[in-house]
Formats: sequence, C-alpha cells, structure tokens
Amino acid sequence: MNIDQPINQIALLTDSCADLSATLTENTPVFTIPLRILCKDGEYYDGVNIHASDIYRRLEGGELPKTSLPDHTSIESTLDNIAARGYKKVIALHLSSGVSGTYNMVRLHAQERNDMDIRVFDTKSGSLGIGSIVLQIWADIQNGMEWEELIHTRVPQLIANTTPFFSVDTLEYLQKGGRIGKVAAMAGTLLQIKPIISFAEDGQLTSVAKVRGRKAVQGKLVELVRNKIGTHTRYNLAVAHGGAPEEMEALMETMKQCFPNYEHFWSGELDATLSVYIGAGILGAGVQILDK
Repeated sequence: MNIDQPINQIALLTDSCADLSATLTENTPVFTIPLRILCKDGEYYDGVNIHASDIYRRLEGGELPKTSLPDHTSIESTLDNIAARGYKKVIALHLSSGVSGTYNMVRLHAQERNDMDIRVFDTKSGSLGIGSIVLQIWADIQNGMEWEELIHTRVPQLIANTTPFFSVDTLEYLQKGGRIGKVAAMAGTLLQIKPIISFAEDGQLTSVAKVRGRKAVQGKLVELVRNKIGTHTRYNLAVAHGGAPEEMEALMETMKQCFPNYEHFWSGELDATLSVYIGAGILGAGVQILDK
C-alpha cells in the first residue's frame, strides 16, 4: 500500500518511543515524531541521528545524556507532511503521560489545526506497547474498520489490553536518572536482582516481578505473558531488546512454541530515549488481547 494513496484518509502518528523499525512501517501511513536527546556534544533526534547503540557507548564512557520532548518544529512539520499527502484524519498514539509530556504537547498542537481531524491518545505504555497498538490499528484500517469505531471503541480497547514487560539488567541508570533511590539500586545490584517492569493503569512505570540472575529473566517474561493471555483465544505478541538481539530471538522462539495461536508477532529494538534510563541488556515481551 502506497502512503500517497490514503485508505479512508486516515494517518497514524506516533513518536520515536514506539520502537517501530523502518521495515515494520514501510508502505504504511505511520508517521513518527522524534524525541530529543541532549548530550555533552549537542542535541540529537531519537531514531534520526542517534540510536540506542550510541547511548550505550556514551553510558559506558561515563556520560549520562538527558532526554527532552519533541521540538515544536518537528511536530508541526510532521503534521504538515501528513496534510500534504492528503490525509484528513489522524490517530495519534504517544508515549505514556506518566513518564513524558509528549502526549500533552502533541495534543496541544493538534488543537491548533483546522485542516485535519486529529485524535490524540495517551497509550499509557511505551516501546513495543505503543508499537503494537499502532500496527494493530493499521491492520484494522486495512480490514475496513471505520473512523468512528476506531477512535471510540478500538483504540481505547487496545490501550487497555496491551501490556509490555521489560527486564532491567542494571539499576544504575534508573538511579542516576532519579527513578529509584541509591540504596535500592545498590541492594539490587549486590543481590543480582533483575526487576521486571511494566506500566500501571495510570501510565507510571511499576515493578511487577523480580528474579535473581539473568538466566531467570526469559522464564519470568513467558510466565507473565501466559498469565495475561489466560483463557483468551485471540492475541498478538511482541518482543524487543536493548543490546541483546540473540536473547530476543531465543525468547521469540520460546514464545512461539508456548503461544502458537497468535495473530501477529512483532519484534523491535529499544529507542535511544528509553535507553538513557535503563541501559543495555534489556529484554522485553508484550501481549495484546484482541477478544473480550
């Protein structure tokens, strides 16, 4: 499908924290606004001129970059591009307001536009959580789902039923970024505790499980996904990594064996923004429930 020939004139807008690769968004109406990374040698745009691997190198070298909201120019130019391509309606799906002001910033810009009907949603999620919602909405559009059903029923349903889980290999950067206390970080490091984090209903990051040692991470992620699936029969799956591609591939194969009835299975790599706070060695698994 060529994005210059809009289906139902609906475009999808997200930000760089959705962790959608060029392969996944090729020939789709998905447009991405980059968040900014502030480094000692200047300002960069997430996914444009800085990536997670760059962040890992900087962290290893002792630098602690800072993250920042998208700039006004990026938002406006992206919306202008969408309008120029003939889209009249936009579904915008953004990083949780519990960890970023991106959603609110895009919402304010959308209110100033009178050339398109733009509906902005707080996904209360991040990374593969956002990406899974975007990709499923695109699939729904391709299958003929109409605008009113999409914005009033489908998007809220997907937001409520999409759950990502992430292992954190080190607590060092969460502590340095002010996300957890120094004592908790030190205790976790000494005991080789690997927390599994997700997003709470209010969009804040929350610890949902802890394991001791990296070898236990994959089994816990599979267990958490299994508990979410429960008796549901329709679901999508996703995996992501931050500097751990081989482990992600192994996790993906295990999940395919454990949950073979998935409708879609997506994979991705963490963005530079989230990598600032959690470092390398990240492994993630997500599930999206499609039936009620």
